[in-house]
Formats: sequence, C-alpha cells, structure tokens
Amino acid sequence: MPLPHPRRSRRLRTLLGITAALGLALPGATALADTGTNTGTGTGTGTGTRERPAPAGAAALREVMFVGNNWDGTADVITSRGGLSRIGRINVVPDKDQRLTEIYLNPVKLGYFLGVRLGPGEGHDQFVDDMYSTPDGTAVVVSRPSFADVVSVDLASGRINWRFPVAGYRSDHMALSPDGTRVAVSASTANTVHVLDIATGRQLGSFRTGDKPHENLFTDGGRRIWNMSIGEVTTALDAPWLDWTKGDRRITVADAETFETVRVVDMRERLDAFGRPDLSDAVRPAAFSPDGSTLYFQVSFFNGLVEYDVAGDRITRIRTLPENPATNQDRTTWVNDSRHHGLAMSPAGDKLCVAGTMDDYATVVDRSTLREGPLVPAVKPYWATVNGDGTSCIVSEAGADRVSAIDFATGQRTSSVDVGDHPQRVRLGRVPTGWTGPAAR
Repeated sequence: MPLPHPRRSRRLRTLLGITAALGLALPGATALADTGTNTGTGTGTGTGTRERPAPAGAAALREVMFVGNNWDGTADVITSRGGLSRIGRINVVPDKDQRLTEIYLNPVKLGYFLGVRLGPGEGHDQFVDDMYSTPDGTAVVVSRPSFADVVSVDLASGRINWRFPVAGYRSDHMALSPDGTRVAVSASTANTVHVLDIATGRQLGSFRTGDKPHENLFTDGGRRIWNMSIGEVTTALDAPWLDWTKGDRRITVADAETFETVRVVDMRERLDAFGRPDLSDAVRPAAFSPDGSTLYFQVSFFNGLVEYDVAGDRITRIRTLPENPATNQDRTTWVNDSRHHGLAMSPAGDKLCVAGTMDDYATVVDRSTLREGPLVPAVKPYWATVNGDGTSCIVSEAGADRVSAIDFATGQRTSSVDVGDHPQRVRLGRVPTGWTGPAAR
C-alpha cells in the first residue's frame, strides 16, 4: 500500500550548478586548510555521552537530547527517555548580526555564504548542524555551516564562550571523543577535519581528507577518527554515468593523537568487488557494531544500507529497502544526493534504525537478517539516533519540524514532539536539573 507523500521542502535546484562552481572556483579553501583560529576563552570542561558520569562535585544534572534546528538557528532541548516533550530552547546564533556584517564586507565569504544557502541549505541559511553539551551541563558546542565556525554557547546566559573559525567556508558534522575532551569537526570546503579542545576551542590538530568531509566517528576507545568524504552533492550532475564528476570520495582513518593518516578506504573498489558498480561510493551516515568489527553505512542515491567487515576490508552484505511509490524518481530532486540519510544502532547491536529521507518513512531493521520492520510514515526524516535508555530510535522529521521516537522492540512510533525549523542532528547531552532555557537578557 503506498505511503502518504507529504509536502516537500522548497528547493532551488536551478542555481545548484552556480553553487558548485563557486565551491570549486573561489580561491583560498585549500590554502586555508590549517589556519582556523580560536577567538575566545571558553571555560567548559568537556562534552558528555551516555556512558560518561558527570564530574565529581558537579551540580545535579539532567540527561536530555539536543535537537539542532538547522534553518532556525536554534537548538531545542527535549526529554531523553519515555514520552518526548520540550524542556527549553537555545539561540545558537546570538552573534548573528556581527557574523553577517563580516560576511557582507568580504566578497569571497559572501559568495560561499550564498552558495551554502542555495546549495545544501535548499534556499535557507544553515545556522546549526551538529552539537554536544559539556558533561558539567554548562555549555553546548555547535557547528554552524553558514558561519563556517564552531562555538561554545553558555547554557545559563546564552552568551558565546569561545568561537573557532574553521578552514575554508563551511563547517559540518562533528564527533565527540569518548572521554569528552575533544570534538572533531569537518571543514567541508577545505577538505580538512579539525580536532578541538572542547573546553577552550583551541585546535589540537587537523588532518586532510577527500573532497567534502562529512561524517566523523571516534573508534578504538578514542584512538582513531574515521572521516567520510562525500564529494560534490549540490550539483545537478546526478546521472549515474556522471558519478566521476563528484570528486574524491573516501574514508580517511586518522590517529587521534598524532593526526597522521593510518588508513584510507576506497569504497569504490569494495563496491565493485561486491558486484555493485551501480552504487555511489559517497559514504553518508554510518554506525559501528558495539565491538567495532562491522560498519554499516548509507551511500548517496541509495534506498538501503551496506555492511562492511572492518578487519577483512570487504563488503559482506547490501540491503535494498522499500521505495515509496510516490517518491520522485528524478535524482536531481533528492536533497543533497541523499535518498536515505540517518542510521543508528541499538545498544545491544541487534537492530538498526534507518531514516528513509526521500521515501518519507523510518524503519527498524533486524541486524541478523537485514529485514525491515514496519514502515513508519515520517516527513523527510533526516537523522536517527538512540534515546537515553536505549529503548527507542529518535528520528528528526525535517519536513514536519518534529522529532519522533520509534520503539526498537516493536518498530512502532511511540511519541513525537514539535521543534524548530528543519531539525537535523539529535544528540544526547546534559543540562542542570531544573533548567528551562537561558536567562532573559
């Protein structure tokens, strides 16, 4: 039975070729690869994850989830367990006027700023991509693509503690080290990943990647950083025979202490060896099994997922998931080359949660069989993560401005909550007990 096909967000496809040309032709991105600087003096002490306890002597904290509202420039704070509800909201662009003034006075920055708006922003500015809170609950660290930076925002006052401008002209996905002391952020136009001290915003190191670095994952207890570069995703050259125009796409594995490259994985070779030369090698959202032996990932233009044996360095299974019959088959209409964008694994490692972005559904996949459960209707689901107690998958519905919980056991939606404009990344974090938002100024 066909799934409902709700409204699509506005797209400005006609200017994407211009956007890509700006991204390739404007000078300075490569030369700036190591020139990001810290412009503040933050006082945070790190970023938390589900497993990490709060620091000894810290104030009482509450576990929450942060939802980045990409087009709003806000982050909603919602409950992390049980039924979803909103606790408070943070403005993550309190310096918006200052940043815009700087951009308007610099023709090169303005060109890229407009390129982000007309390309990956689908006609909107991208004010928040990723975020993590500090384990003491005092701040949230946010990457802001349109402003090409990372900032630490004080949760009590709403003021900026520190700001780090990334190399080039756009910041993207981040990752948090297991000990909470470092964040890795992709500088997508500079083909660089920066690793920052989360307390001060000081750069600890950086490493080079393929074209347009995107997803980052810490592995091996924080000793390695995996980066996935996705190449050009805003051009209209989306026909399979034009795949070569998308650039250098690869996985770069770097040592998290020395920042030296220790491994490069070209998925083009692995996909060809598996008999799937038709699939793109642009690795999108990814999730490791709990023991780190297996990597699951999505690729551009594909409604499904790929299973990769890390030690054996080979693809072992590929699963094609259902299509929504109402989905437009014109690949140039798919958001930034995504068909499906969002993947999370249950803590037990037995289930995968998939956001079927352009097919307007989310589903829980059994890891042993790779068979999907119920197709839960969702409006442009753009990310998937796991809630605080590990019982549910949390999906951001970018086209409906809400976040939904899907039970891992039943595969059914259990609750939803309205959030801001175009939610994308959702991350677990902490705020002080009783917190409802920054104090009015």
